[in-house]
Amino acid sequence: MTFLDLARRNISRHWLRSTLAVIGIVIGVIAIASMGILGNSIGLMFDDMVSDVGDTIVVYPATGSGTTAFTERQITDITRAAGSNRVIPVASTFDSITVGETKSGAMIYAMPAADIQFLLDKEAGTYPRDTGAGCMIGSRLAANSKETGLKLGARVRIGDETLRVTGVLAERGMGFDINPDYAIVVPYRWYSNHYDRDEYDLVIVKVRDVKDIDSVREAIEERMNRREEVVNVMDTKAILESVFAAADSITVFLMGIGAISLIVAGVSILNVMMMSVTERIKEIGVLRSIGTRRNEVMRMFIYEALILGVVGAVIGGVLSFGTGYLMTAVLVGSPDYLYNVKSLLYIVFGMAFGIITSVASGIYPAWKAAHLNPIQALRHE
Repeated sequence: MTFLDLARRNISRHWLRSTLAVIGIVIGVIAIASMGILGNSIGLMFDDMVSDVGDTIVVYPATGSGTTAFTERQITDITRAAGSNRVIPVASTFDSITVGETKSGAMIYAMPAADIQFLLDKEAGTYPRDTGAGCMIGSRLAANSKETGLKLGARVRIGDETLRVTGVLAERGMGFDINPDYAIVVPYRWYSNHYDRDEYDLVIVKVRDVKDIDSVREAIEERMNRREEVVNVMDTKAILESVFAAADSITVFLMGIGAISLIVAGVSILNVMMMSVTERIKEIGVLRSIGTRRNEVMRMFIYEALILGVVGAVIGGVLSFGTGYLMTAVLVGSPDYLYNVKSLLYIVFGMAFGIITSVASGIYPAWKAAHLNPIQALRHE
């Protein structure tokens, strides 16, 4: 405890210099923790925006294949290749709609009525039936009902036909297949009769077991592209892995920027400690002459660096929480991401990195102080 008291005394004796060193650590901890939180929040935002969980295969007509849609025969071939997994053919178009006196436009997705519940969750109401004139609206359309007039039970006029809104879809977010939050979903039978179409724009395959996704994709490609490239098959699992890998890279990059500022703070502490050793050469000589061992002298100076690091890390950790809250609220749009366990761990990591950097910066000055010649130190003026 004697050497710890000596370390505290020296820090308080040179309080301005010590304060500047602590400020450097505070800034470094804030930088590395905030950048880590921001990167993790971006990854969580991607996760929330993307509704797929990697169990989906999307099949499109191949570019340059001479076709922009799938026929019923092609849908049958894809269904056979997919085996027991559910195949959902989808057609789409953009059309003007009228609700009362309000006119607007919306994306219209069509699929077999029996398949809607397997692809889209409902928030309210019921799913439409093939035999009825019903439809479902996306969550964002329902949220903007004051402007669009679209709500549960409303009558929607498309062309010369009217549909009743039987249900509201749960919010789904951005997807790699369809984006129904701002769309109207209708049974394919109604769509085919209304637009006089018997083709589909894409096919969505929901794979029962994620482990089979590669084999199902390969089976579809082998069957459909035997003679020429007819389809493009997109594996959302692979896409998600790429997205999250990119988010992780962003996190590492941002934390690297923060680490640079912390290293600069470490250099500042190194400078402070070297100045402290230079100013206290005679004191070190006295300590060594009365029997103080080298490792005890080293401990005294390392304690100084440790105290500076701990004080800076604690202050930086507290401020990092506030900075992280503002960054996630302003830049990402939701402060809730801050309360994710991984985000909070970045604050702990930043504090730990700050303390380690401080101690590491004090090792060489402490070693130099411990290895001063006691006689020469006593003669130092």
